[in-house]
Amino acid sequence: MDLRIFTEPQQGASYDTLLSVAKATEDLGFDAFFRSDHYMKMGDVDGLPGPTDAWITLAGIARETRRIRLGTLMTAATFRLPGVLAIQVAQVDQMSGGRVELGLGAGWYEEEHRAYGIPFPAEKFARLEEQLAIVTGLWRTPVGETFGYEGTHYQLADSPALPKPAQDRVPVLIGGHGKTRTPRLAAQYADEFNMPFASAEDSERQFGRVRAAAEAAGRKGDDLVYSNALVVCVGKDDAEVARRADAIGRKVDELKENGLAGSPAEVVDKIGKYAQAGSSRIYLQILDLDDLDHLELISSQVQAQLG
Repeated sequence: MDLRIFTEPQQGASYDTLLSVAKATEDLGFDAFFRSDHYMKMGDVDGLPGPTDAWITLAGIARETRRIRLGTLMTAATFRLPGVLAIQVAQVDQMSGGRVELGLGAGWYEEEHRAYGIPFPAEKFARLEEQLAIVTGLWRTPVGETFGYEGTHYQLADSPALPKPAQDRVPVLIGGHGKTRTPRLAAQYADEFNMPFASAEDSERQFGRVRAAAEAAGRKGDDLVYSNALVVCVGKDDAEVARRADAIGRKVDELKENGLAGSPAEVVDKIGKYAQAGSSRIYLQILDLDDLDHLELISSQVQAQLG
């Protein structure tokens, strides 16, 4: 089971804070550092000092780390034109020496779009599908050839399709709860399917839908990595769990029900249920980014037990 650290900087984090978490992620042996791609806080937090851009952040972190994978859960297709996104991701991949992964979703948070003047179209899924076709098509186009695309929402003509990523294939992540269109899109474009904030039972059902869609598209179901994103709150004892839950404004019982919370042994046991459901990777949503001791505990007492 791979464990990856997943942050939500829109809730309040500077670049320096994110860099500290990314360096701890690397030093403590985790597989990757991922971040959300949002421009507005959610819930009862002040969000200070304000939003940081996902791909600018990852570009900086790429130059300050050497091993960990870097990516987004999920970049919103509404935020960037697909040609620009392909350039950004390819450049950060080069800057990292080939360690980038692109999670791409349709976008959903209307308030942040209004706040920063970003169009929020009524039909988002079709735009996401075109973006996936364009981004992956630009990267696949051989050097010296051009790429064109004529879609409903985007048109490209005689694109030089440059720059290229350092990797031959940048892993693409698609995720969500949709029962029909989401599995179909994952089957066509994804290297990994991520089930966010769901039970092991719901995850197993959705993984089954994605496997079936992959096989219908001529792929093997096992061609994809299957993963989950879950909030995490671990403590050496009940008091420490309660303290960490209070720091993020959550209740212990709710965290245990909906995430990975409790003692290291409890968390290892619950991760095992996700493994049985077909997950081989967990994105641990860390909400208190100043609590690096939390990461150390997870590394030494949870990750160590997972081998």
